[in-house]
Amino acid sequence: MSPELERARVYEEENEKRILPEERPMFHLSPRVGWLNDPNGFSYYNGLYHLFYQYYPYDSHWGAMHWGHAVSDDLIRWLYLPAALAPDMPYDRDGCFSGGAVTAPDGRQLLMYTGVRKEKQPDGQIRDVQTQNLAFGDGKDYEKYDLNPVLTAEDIPEGGSRFDFRDPKLWQCPDGSYRALTVNRHEDGSGQALLYRSEDGLHWHFDRTVARNRNRIGVMWECPDCFRLDGWDVLLASAMDMLPKDFEYHNGNGTFCLLGREGEAENGFENAADFAVDYGIDFYAPQTLLSPDGRRIMIAWMQNWDTCNLRTKSRPWFGQMSLPRELSVRNGRLFQTPIRELEKLRCCPAFYENVVLRDGELTLPGVKGRTVDLEVELKQDPEGDPLRLFRLRFAANEQHYTDLLFTPEQSILQIDRKFSGSRRAIIHQRRAKVRHCGGALKLRLILDRFSAEVFINDGEQVMSATLYTDPEPGDIRFYAEGSVRMDVRKYGLKSAV
Repeated sequence: MSPELERARVYEEENEKRILPEERPMFHLSPRVGWLNDPNGFSYYNGLYHLFYQYYPYDSHWGAMHWGHAVSDDLIRWLYLPAALAPDMPYDRDGCFSGGAVTAPDGRQLLMYTGVRKEKQPDGQIRDVQTQNLAFGDGKDYEKYDLNPVLTAEDIPEGGSRFDFRDPKLWQCPDGSYRALTVNRHEDGSGQALLYRSEDGLHWHFDRTVARNRNRIGVMWECPDCFRLDGWDVLLASAMDMLPKDFEYHNGNGTFCLLGREGEAENGFENAADFAVDYGIDFYAPQTLLSPDGRRIMIAWMQNWDTCNLRTKSRPWFGQMSLPRELSVRNGRLFQTPIRELEKLRCCPAFYENVVLRDGELTLPGVKGRTVDLEVELKQDPEGDPLRLFRLRFAANEQHYTDLLFTPEQSILQIDRKFSGSRRAIIHQRRAKVRHCGGALKLRLILDRFSAEVFINDGEQVMSATLYTDPEPGDIRFYAEGSVRMDVRKYGLKSAV
């Protein structure tokens, strides 16, 4: 073990004691200590789910990237393991960045990650040179491959940048061979997804360009994933510096889905549709795995690069993962639903049917809390005026709250956290155009202590946001202008520990 990795392991073991359980999310993974961003190496190995993550243990702000590590048998309860990787070699001295994991032919767990080293260029600029590297381990301890790096600038097709070449996602094919999907900046300035092949997991060569952005969706792409689901090929990636497109994409960084056919032709991925993966404020860099029972499960960093440096240095941790989501493709859309294992945390139910709400606000007995699984179905009220505005207010008291606002005439759903406790002028609102079929709308709101995830119309769309509200405000209130009928099903969620 290198001195750098040993130092990180000692530090995290000593300093995690500063974080009380109630200061963390209850069932969303947060860092053992310090900083967390992209999920890495999301995989199933030796009977456990493994989730690594971009990690800087020494501060709650971004620093030289390590790989943190946690395992779970149900994707809800997580056990921290020691840090898996630290920047300790010439080729990764400035960071061990994002990558994937798979089982190697000899049964060990194989990690592929992006190593970064800063290099002075002839013009005097300092640039990050990015290469792909391997490490092998037993599910806890890992050794870097003696022949690293395994993919360098020489393996990039002509016109690609060696300064933006990163984020390998690994999988094994039915014939036993391996694939790694990476992203790279093309000479036109935008991203492209490159596929590499290996027969043994050690020796890699360029296979083909899967997709080119051509400056359609953002600029550079990051954190790609590609898989077949329900008869479709699905390509996920996160785009930097996006321009808005109607209600589909928003300014800044966001994650998109290409739905289509991935062939071996020169034109690569032929997409029938593209759309946002999450319409909320905080969601980036998702990874998926195929579970032993055949589910395609996705998890992401539940944060936004434009809002993530607001915590004070006195806070011992920053960053959390989304709730794992089960994926399916229906009606030409990527559907997402909360992982079914969450239901075993349910307690304290409260059910209401055909609640009439007309021009006013109401609360319902038993419907409150900050760790909640809440289902609300809105229906037309044939005996009242048409609904003009519906509001679901949560994490509320007299001072703080977060709102979901629905305007049926425009079919717009908005999440608004500007009164959630933030003292900064950051992004607080996002909107989505939703399907409002026959006057009905289904919402499922998953609340943890520091986050809200809204699943719309059985997961056809999702809106995610972190919250800055102290844990105490827990009121849930309903408001209508005009008239609406509601079915409400609320469950408390008990500790996952």
